[in-house]
This record gives sequence, structure tokens and C-alpha cells, in this order.
Amino acid sequence: MLSTKEKSVHININSTYYGAIAEIGGGQETARHLFQAGGASNTVAKSISAYDKLFSDHFYNQGTSSRYVAEDRLRKMLDYEYDELIEILDKKNTQKFFAFANTVETLNFSKTNQGNGWLGIAVEGTDRYSPNKMFIHVKLHENDTLLQQYTLGTLGINLIYGGLFQWQDPQSILLSLLDNLDTDRVEVDYIYVEGPDMKLVDNRLLNLMLVNNDMTPAIMFDQSGKVQQPSDMLYKKNVIVLRGYFRPINNLGMEFIEDSLDFFKRDENYKPDNTIAFCEISLKYLMQNEKVDEKDFLHRVDLLNMMGQSVMVSKFYRYFQLVKYFGQFKLIKLRIVVGLPAFDKILDSENYTDLRGGLLESMGALFQEHVKIYLYPYIDARSGEVVYPDDDHFSKENKLLWQYLNAIKKILVLKSIAPKNLEIRSEHISELIENGDDSFANYVPDKVFQHIKNNGLFGYNRNNKN
Repeated sequence: MLSTKEKSVHININSTYYGAIAEIGGGQETARHLFQAGGASNTVAKSISAYDKLFSDHFYNQGTSSRYVAEDRLRKMLDYEYDELIEILDKKNTQKFFAFANTVETLNFSKTNQGNGWLGIAVEGTDRYSPNKMFIHVKLHENDTLLQQYTLGTLGINLIYGGLFQWQDPQSILLSLLDNLDTDRVEVDYIYVEGPDMKLVDNRLLNLMLVNNDMTPAIMFDQSGKVQQPSDMLYKKNVIVLRGYFRPINNLGMEFIEDSLDFFKRDENYKPDNTIAFCEISLKYLMQNEKVDEKDFLHRVDLLNMMGQSVMVSKFYRYFQLVKYFGQFKLIKLRIVVGLPAFDKILDSENYTDLRGGLLESMGALFQEHVKIYLYPYIDARSGEVVYPDDDHFSKENKLLWQYLNAIKKILVLKSIAPKNLEIRSEHISELIENGDDSFANYVPDKVFQHIKNNGLFGYNRNNKN
């Protein structure tokens, strides 16, 4: 791994690029590295920090006002700086062009905010007038403004170095973003690439790499499958989360989501445009032989999007970790849809031996003020009867806890689920698909059935049919 100074020297001396650097909110930390390395005249055509909001609007927003630390502002900064290079130097400079920009909110004097920012680079590839672009969003975890500035400078150099020398391989750029850094200092929770040479890059897979490489704990896709930055997607929203394998989404999962939404519509805070339902997949459910099965992952996301669902992938195992993650966003309310078997595991004290407060500590972390659980029953495999949660279902040590959570209305039982759908088992559906048995159509939405059959997903092969 090259040091930040070595990368800066390499950019100045060995690259064939010439460009502009625009930084707002965290000083000119990236440009500083290049100037201190020496030979910056070979690389830097311009360095600017339009720190005043009116100056920023004048250059990058045509004199109007909008959010300053946002992807839209970053895009305008990159477009402006790259277009200016073309306008002034196109006929006078034979080097390739690049533009780097960031717009950042560092820690304020009172330390009452979360440092975060957007960084991006536009790099000339095969088309001088249509550059390839990469955008990332980061959270700054250090509790000191100066340290955050140092981190930004290192991160900026990593992005420029990757953009200039590895622009044909976005995955390598991603993996090098935290060179000379670590996740205690900075978190990269969003990445997006575009451009004439990036048409074959799937941004969903790039973002999955962020989770798989511990660069962020979770990523999100909207109903159309587009990658979304979590803070933007969740700001002042009600959130309903259903965890599962979703291989594929089945009728029971769809009924859970629909019933949960119908239940939540009775809440005074509900509005169609402020409520999001997520199908959340734990990273461990995507692993095959200790590696992520990328095709399998994309198939699951495609089918969920086909059914109008937003998707979340996380590295969380325990439910209270999921709640803690959502707690950093300004949510209105959080509702988690849980089956009774999973809820029994939540109440199992053996799962919390690593916590000093054990089960009670986990309950305090899980049932925060804005959180409730929507609990649904299950079918007893032996009797075939629907088992609803009641006092007799729980062990003696958990009965009082169950009664307390009910008394304060932290748990709401969904009783409208059709018994025939409660019999659905993901393992059984997977077995039918792999055997080419079309009777799995009885357990999944028709569109899902047709898509799996027509495209041979999840091991479906009609030739396997007995």
C-alpha cells in the first residue's frame, strides 16, 4: 500500500492527467497534499474553495439556493469544473482531463452534528467530452474537526489516484478508498459510477462490496432497483422492515408486508409519501462457500423490485443491532415484522451472553421509543394448528417480560394472515424450484413464478423434473 504522500507524488509525476480540484466545507485538504508533494504544476490547473454559500451558488447552482451537502450539488460542481477545463484548455493542452470535487459538513464548534460529505471525480476515458464519473458518500466518525480534515485529504487522494490509474476497474478503486484509513475514522455508505466506459458496471454489486468489505453496515435500493444513500432515503420517514432470505419472495412475505402496511395506516403519522417498507437481507444469507453469490443476490433484488419492494442488505445478525443502525437517522417510527419462532429466539437469553446486561440490555436496545414489533403466528408442524403468541406460549422467566411489552403496546399481533399461507416454507419452495417442479407456483406471486421459470433462476431446470 502506498502512503498518501507517495500517491500524491505518483499523481503529480506519473499521471497523464491535468485537472481542477474544488473543495467546500473541509478546507483544501486534497489539494494541499498535491501541492506539498511537489510537481503539482503537472497536474493541477486550478484549485478552488467556494466556501461562502453565495459563491457556491454562483458557480455551481446558477445563483439559486439548494442543499449544499448533497449529491446534486456535487454533480453540479464536477460538471462545472470539467466543462471549464474543456472551455479553456481543450485546444491548448494534450493531457487528459479530470475534475475532483467534494462538499462536506465537518464537525461544528459545539460538536452537535454528524460529519459527512460527498466526494466525486470526473475522469476522461475514451470520450474527452463525456467523462466517466464516480460519486461516494462518507460519514466522518472522528470527534475532532482537524482529524476529519486529515481524513478527507487522504480519502480525496485515494479517490483521485484510483480514478486516474484504475478508472477501468471501479472495484479496485472502491477497495483502495480506505488506504491509510480505517472504518473507525470514516464510513463509505454509497458509491455510484456512470459514463461511456462504465455501462457494464452494476452499481448494486459495487454497493454490496461496501458491506462485504466492512466499509458500511448496510446499503439500500429503492423500488426501481436504484442505489440510494441511506440518509437521503430515510430522512423523516416511517420505516417497516421485514427480514428474510427472499429466495424468492413468496406469498407469505407479500402478505406480511401488505398486512403490516394496512395496520400502520391506522397510525396518525402515516402518509403514503412518508412511509417505506424494506425487505432486508442479512449478508450471511447471500454467502455460498464463504463468498457472496453475486448473481443470486441480483436475482433476489430483481424479484423484490418486480413486486414493488425496496431492498436493504445489512451485516446485522441481531435485531437490536438493526434498531441501533436506524437510530442514527431522523426516523418518525420504526416497525419490525417478526414471526413468532424468530421472536422466541429474540427472547432467548443464551443469545446475549456477550452483553453485560444480557437479555435486559438487548431488550432496552431493541424497544426504543419509536420502535414496535409486528408479530405474526405460525403453523405447528405436528398439529397443523395456528399458534398465536399468548401467555402460555412463553416460558416462566419470559412470561412477565412478554406481558410487560404487551401492556406498553410495544408488540402488536397480526391476526389476519391466511392459515394456508402460514404453511409456506422457503426451504420447500427452494426444493421444488431445484427439482423443476412447477407446483411452486402455488406459493409465490405469478410474476415471480414466470420470471424464475423463464430465466432458470435459483437452479430451476425443467429437465430435473421427475
